Amino acid sequence: MTIIDPTKFHVSTTTPPIWEKEESFQEIMAEQLRHAPWLMLSIVLHGIAAVIFLMMPNPQKEEAKQIVQIAPQNEVKEIVEEKPPEPEPEPEKVEEPVIQENEVTETEVTEAQDFTDTVSDTKESAFDSNQWNSAVGLGGGAGGKYGGRRGGRGGGKIGKSTAVGIERALEWLKKHQDEDGHWDADEFMKHDIEGAPCDGPGNPVHDVGLTGLALLAFLGDGSTMRSGPYKEVVKKGVMWLREQQDEKTGLFGTTNSNEFIYNHAIAALAMVEAYGLSDYKLLKKNAQKGIDYLEYHRNPYLVWRYQPRDGDNDTSVTGWALMAYSSAQFFKLDVNAAALDLCRTWFDQMTDPVSSRTGYSERGGWSSRRTGEHSTRYPREKGECMTAVSLLCRIFLGDDPKKDKMMRAQADLILKKPPVWNAADGSVDHYYWYYATYALYQMGENWWKTWEKHLNDAVVKTQRQDGNYLGSWDPICVWGEDGGRVYSTALLCLTLEAYYRYSRIVH
Repeated sequence: MTIIDPTKFHVSTTTPPIWEKEESFQEIMAEQLRHAPWLMLSIVLHGIAAVIFLMMPNPQKEEAKQIVQIAPQNEVKEIVEEKPPEPEPEPEKVEEPVIQENEVTETEVTEAQDFTDTVSDTKESAFDSNQWNSAVGLGGGAGGKYGGRRGGRGGGKIGKSTAVGIERALEWLKKHQDEDGHWDADEFMKHDIEGAPCDGPGNPVHDVGLTGLALLAFLGDGSTMRSGPYKEVVKKGVMWLREQQDEKTGLFGTTNSNEFIYNHAIAALAMVEAYGLSDYKLLKKNAQKGIDYLEYHRNPYLVWRYQPRDGDNDTSVTGWALMAYSSAQFFKLDVNAAALDLCRTWFDQMTDPVSSRTGYSERGGWSSRRTGEHSTRYPREKGECMTAVSLLCRIFLGDDPKKDKMMRAQADLILKKPPVWNAADGSVDHYYWYYATYALYQMGENWWKTWEKHLNDAVVKTQRQDGNYLGSWDPICVWGEDGGRVYSTALLCLTLEAYYRYSRIVH
């Protein structure tokens, strides 16, 4: 085996040993660049591109600069911070709620274009239903018991002369509303600045009831506290009524007249409608308390009359109270359902099975009159007022005239005494005409068409067309001396609104 001696070999090289020479980083890079000229060129080009990019203007800064230059130098804009809506307080916890107007788009009521001067061919409401649903929007909305109110005068169911009559009546009421929101029974003519002032004062103890009646006329036409051409009128009237309500008992007005319960019942009905149709939650307290007082006033085992819980009952007061209960129930207020059943019991007791007439406080009797000259001037046999009250209330209680022959007999009885404007024989009874019109409209064509023709002659054609009287009706009726011109105008305006104030619920 041959042994190699490494010391005998010598390897020649031009590269010095690493321990003999250490090159710097710059020297290495320079050497590499000399062998790779394209790398050098790439670095130079990237450097130039970076310089160009940094020199370019910033679009966002330029845009911001332009916006600043557009703004006027001296204009200081106030920045209002929008606060999130506060939770709605419970009405029962608020001692004196303040009504504030919300921002809403006012609904314009379109004027009718295709009216005819003749009595119209009445059609069923577009929203008629046996089931009163709760789809009620502002101003009455589309659906349910109040479905026809929005734009009712333009719905094609009503003649031109009737529509004009309603508009003129509402304008007269608007003109004669006091600045604080109420209607003055005996001094309303103070608003007649030019020309001969109106006559026909009423009794000032009925200001609360008359204000409620006038409000019902505006609400019946579709205006609410939020929308409609008479929004401001409604708002002022409702706020005045709130101020007249006793905080503890819920009574609207005072007990300074024997018939004060009429004032309260009508005002309560108006407040319930204003609450429900305007969708003002802060009114719920007032509406509920109005109903609560009616429940307190009612006789424990029957219905209502003038004084609270005194054992007396009558059909007239009961009619107004029931209509207030019916509306309250529709708008989901607390209502004693047993009271509604007792109303039906009362009407049964007061209705004579032979004549079909419903009495005021005795079976088959006539309507109420004051003793003496009043009874002579306005003979009771000229109308069927209490029968009309009973019939309408039965319909709103849900009784079906197709199944109840007594209801059909009552409609026939009413139709035998249609409205006639004859001041000489005492047949003018605005109260009777109001209830009878609503009852027969609900009953349908067989009764309504005949009644409607008489209504046109007795009401539409007798509306005043002159001076400050324009749009009003003379209070030469059974209860005209109590309510005056405001009463007759509000009640007959409501009577003409029967075409659309309530949807038909009888089919």
